[in-house]
Amino acid sequence: MTKWIVALFSCAALWAAQPSAKDRQEVLAAMDAWKQATMNRDGAALQKLLHEDLTYSHSDGRTETKADVLKVVTTGKTIVEGIDFGETTVRVYGTTALVKGVVDFRNNAGGNKTTAHLNVLHVWLKGPGGWQMVGRQSTRLTP
Repeated sequence: MTKWIVALFSCAALWAAQPSAKDRQEVLAAMDAWKQATMNRDGAALQKLLHEDLTYSHSDGRTETKADVLKVVTTGKTIVEGIDFGETTVRVYGTTALVKGVVDFRNNAGGNKTTAHLNVLHVWLKGPGGWQMVGRQSTRLTP
């Protein structure tokens, strides 16, 4: 009997993690909007896309708040010239979405151009205004 209960809950958990086509499309659209806003240094768009409780962790160990991210992106201290997503996995659990994938960032910090090949996990929450990024964690990968 216990095996059947475990199997039932395992199947239910797997089913719950499969996003509907609409959920997946909305989350991927939010990811693309974040990408475009970051590359275009669009503070107004980022203000809407980033949750007030944002924790934005970089592969070098730095962690930024929403205010920190807005300042860095909009002042042009570091310009993101490109964000290229590889294979991306989306999991939706009600109003929370996890987006995992490999991402290449091309940055320009005062003429010093760098590329970062990263394994990234984004956490999104769906609220009245749509999906907002509440967490990001990245790990540098060997090219």
